[in-house]
Amino acid sequence: MGPSDLNPTIPRPGAAPVAANPVRRVAAASLIGTTIEFYDFYVYATAAAIVFPELFFPSDNPTASLLGSLASFAIAFVARPIGSIVFGHFGDRIGRKTTLVAALLVMGVSTTLIGVLPTHAVAGNLATALLCLLRFGQGFGLGGEWGGAALLATENAPANRRALYGMLPQLGAPFGFIIANTLFIALSFGMSEEAFASWGWRVPFLLSAVLVGLGLYVRLSLTETPVFAKALAEDRTTRVPVAEVFRGSWRTVVLGALSVVLTYVLFYLTTTWSLSYGTKGLGYSRHTFLLMLCGAVVFMALATPLSGVLADRYGRRPVLATAMAGGGVVGLLTGPMLDSGSTALVMLWLCAGLFFMGLVFGPIGAYLPELFPTNVRYTGASLAFNSGSILGASLAPYTAVKLQAAHGVSWVGYYLAAAAVVSLLSLLALRETRTATIDG
Repeated sequence: MGPSDLNPTIPRPGAAPVAANPVRRVAAASLIGTTIEFYDFYVYATAAAIVFPELFFPSDNPTASLLGSLASFAIAFVARPIGSIVFGHFGDRIGRKTTLVAALLVMGVSTTLIGVLPTHAVAGNLATALLCLLRFGQGFGLGGEWGGAALLATENAPANRRALYGMLPQLGAPFGFIIANTLFIALSFGMSEEAFASWGWRVPFLLSAVLVGLGLYVRLSLTETPVFAKALAEDRTTRVPVAEVFRGSWRTVVLGALSVVLTYVLFYLTTTWSLSYGTKGLGYSRHTFLLMLCGAVVFMALATPLSGVLADRYGRRPVLATAMAGGGVVGLLTGPMLDSGSTALVMLWLCAGLFFMGLVFGPIGAYLPELFPTNVRYTGASLAFNSGSILGASLAPYTAVKLQAAHGVSWVGYYLAAAAVVSLLSLLALRETRTATIDG
């Protein structure tokens, strides 16, 4: 049995080439799928900051409860590279489409099951263990989702518009964030604190089942990407993609991972950590700060397509380098702006951080896939992107809480600026890919 038997949208060797999927269908599948995946991820991130400390990590010390909750949040980022290897293997062996469907199911089922978990008050440490297990499942699924969605977009794109197509999966991040947090805001306004802590927090998790059904409907209508179908017809697939990646592209994986560290640190400091600090340290109500975040994420949504257009015109590295420098400046302004006592300056910091997040996030959807050959592109791009999450996202909220408690908010900003320097230096060690071919 070969890839053509497992994925009927792939032609058998010698058959006519596969045509690219229609633009609208590619856009819908890339955007809707990653919106759902990131919605699932952000639902957990928000809950980890505002309700999980008390429900699953109760303690006499509120900071200890918060740190426990944020540690569970980090589990998914450890799982993501594992998901990259597993889903990447099948994505590079049997095809992008089939693997994407499987990744969406794993993520959606894990999220939905969190919505029916007993809390620590009911099941004790078993509840905490099950939450951590399902959080691992979320990360495992997302580890396979991003790479497949990025390849679905870029491998169907015209050569001069790959960054524009590649930003479509990235655009799912702000959309998923807005949907997730709008739900939490509505629930906060629509019920008492007691009702929200009792059952209201479960609603966003349970709704994932409906969204996954929508995503499956869209993705099952696709055919395989023409680039992968051509590689299969020419017998250019690899038996063990991850071994080939480490044999021939390990340096690219390491530098690629380090180049996206800022992406994760910037986003999770301006969202997950800032939500915790804004409500507990600055005294904002939960729904007020969530509204501020939803407003600020609009700037990320606007910057993401802008970055795709600019990256196609001027190159990936100039756009990314500019965005990284901007992220470093935001880091240096963290203390003066967040501790200013001014809501306007707090909001400006959130908007600036998420604007540069959009600029640095958008081109990555094309840039990382372009660094790897077709036969290991799913594995290589996914592994680079998701390995960066271990150094970036998994540590960012936890580290920020520790730094703020020990040294003050300014040190959180220095941490962000340091991440910008690491990513910029790594980017400068990688090549420009705007004119690269991706069917080899």
